[in-house]
Amino acid sequence: MDDLHIVLLLIAALQIKHLFADFFLQTRTMIMGREQYWHMGRAQHAGIHVVGTLGVLAIFGTQSAVLVAVLIAEFIVHFHIDWAKARYSVNRNLQPDQPLYWYAMGTDQALHQLTYLAIVWVLACV
Repeated sequence: MDDLHIVLLLIAALQIKHLFADFFLQTRTMIMGREQYWHMGRAQHAGIHVVGTLGVLAIFGTQSAVLVAVLIAEFIVHFHIDWAKARYSVNRNLQPDQPLYWYAMGTDQALHQLTYLAIVWVLACV
């Protein structure tokens, strides 16, 4: 399999992982109170993402040192993207019937997807 196919499969695997971790595996604890900076539910949520990414990157044979660095970075980035979105949304009392709610949701999701592209780029460079 050539490099392009591997990159596309890696991106697809990270997107599928994201779908499950960001939507299907969220609990009430992970969602409620997320506008607070240190929120255990958000840390658990970011941890689920890290575990999923660990699985994906292990399947693709990522080197241990690179894997650890990527996982730490993903935890920090994911934690902060979600905190910023929650704080923005709660401070404005955004609800699903408001356009700004969807702008915040779309920005959040785009930033997560850009994070996955950055991960793939890092892996391609090492």
